[in-house]
Amino acid sequence: MEISRILKGVELCSTFKDGDVQAVSCDSRTCTRGSLFVAVRGADTDGHSYIGKAIEMGASHIVCEEIPQQVKDTGAEFILVKESRKAVAQIASNFYGNPSEKLRVVAVTGTNGKTSIATLLYNLFTKLGYCCGLLSTIANYVGDRRYETLNTTPGPMELNRLLAQMADQGCEFCFMEASSHAIDQQRTEGIKFEGAIFTNLTHDHLDYHKTFANYLACKKRLFDTLPKDAFALTNIDDRNGEIMVQNTKAQIHTYSCRNWADFRVKILEKTIEGMLLNINGKEVWCRFIGVHNAANLTAVYGAAILLGAKEEETITAMSSLTSVAGRLEYFKGEDDIIAAVDYAHTPDALENVLKTLKDLEPCGDLICVFGCGGNRDKTKRPEMGAIATKYANRVIVTSDNPRFEDPNEIIADIKGGMDIKGKAISLFIPDRVEAIHTAILTAKPGSIVLVAGKGHEDYQIIGGVKHHMDDKEIIKESFLMQKEAKN
Repeated sequence: MEISRILKGVELCSTFKDGDVQAVSCDSRTCTRGSLFVAVRGADTDGHSYIGKAIEMGASHIVCEEIPQQVKDTGAEFILVKESRKAVAQIASNFYGNPSEKLRVVAVTGTNGKTSIATLLYNLFTKLGYCCGLLSTIANYVGDRRYETLNTTPGPMELNRLLAQMADQGCEFCFMEASSHAIDQQRTEGIKFEGAIFTNLTHDHLDYHKTFANYLACKKRLFDTLPKDAFALTNIDDRNGEIMVQNTKAQIHTYSCRNWADFRVKILEKTIEGMLLNINGKEVWCRFIGVHNAANLTAVYGAAILLGAKEEETITAMSSLTSVAGRLEYFKGEDDIIAAVDYAHTPDALENVLKTLKDLEPCGDLICVFGCGGNRDKTKRPEMGAIATKYANRVIVTSDNPRFEDPNEIIADIKGGMDIKGKAISLFIPDRVEAIHTAILTAKPGSIVLVAGKGHEDYQIIGGVKHHMDDKEIIKESFLMQKEAKN
């Protein structure tokens, strides 16, 4: 492809000779003869340090912010840009033929609910007969073909490659999560969005953003850059819902569980099996529980209508949607004991799920098993300890992904948020398997056991090593042990 086409729309700080390149990469290890390498300054590494390696691998053109002294006379052509992070996203879009312009791309951002809303929109529009793509925390889909995912939002090269595959496969829609990291790192630059959805903003990722104000500003940037023919659908039950859209050029629409809004919901009935909802005057039975899921489903309904779906067809399709993997998935054991798995790993998410289950609590206890990730935002740990002991009858604090931290130190941070009563109803078991077994095997008949924090994840990272560990598998083992003990 001609370099002039690849660099279209990129803010340049130098001139260049036009020519052809065979490939584009921001990973020096994947460079080949005649390729273009973009040196990106990342959070942990600086691509400028790998320019020499890229040239060794065959890169003929280097896009960078500055030229390292030791590679000036290598024969490669250097093209200077103001911001390489921003440049690589536009370059990736150009290289893959600006695929987002051939799709109707909808982004979902916020602290909680991104995966659920994006996945449910993908499932809904698939049921409505459309070919769709999905970019999410759990997996990426091009039509019905699944691809594993490493990041909530892929890097710009991978992102545009997947969007190009979607366009080539005849997909009309792409529903994607837009994480704060991705927005901050400008991975979504050059993507044409038809709409964006804001879910909520609560305590998370402060290890990266440092302050809540920075976190908010980062999320808001997605809406600030939407074009005027796009829609911005925001949750006005969240105190930041109106702030998100105050500077957007897009058409603003609202959804709510509590206030007047363009898309409104009321919960008419609720059981462990699901809820009867009234959305904009239309009743629908959905196989989900909790106010947070009612809000998610309202966002899904609202986005569907804004994308041109018919109301009756949307309501009918919504009634057949099922829970997203690891989002309040529940399993039944002996003596009417129910175990629920949820990805809740923030204070707000944990509180929402515990409130939901507390409402459904039968004659037994509500037991909460959870931990907090290592080498991540430490400030939320005591807050989650306080929340767990506020709503649950019993709490078992365990490990999540300790990574490189001592699990006992993480548990001590969580314990620091508990009062005397909270500590008295809590057990502290670092081994997650043992913690889940203990919760289920000691539960009273009719109890609900919430296993929170990891949801769909089927691994645990301890000491930097990834081990297989699936909460759902351990729950089933526990139920089998329970049944054998009873017999």
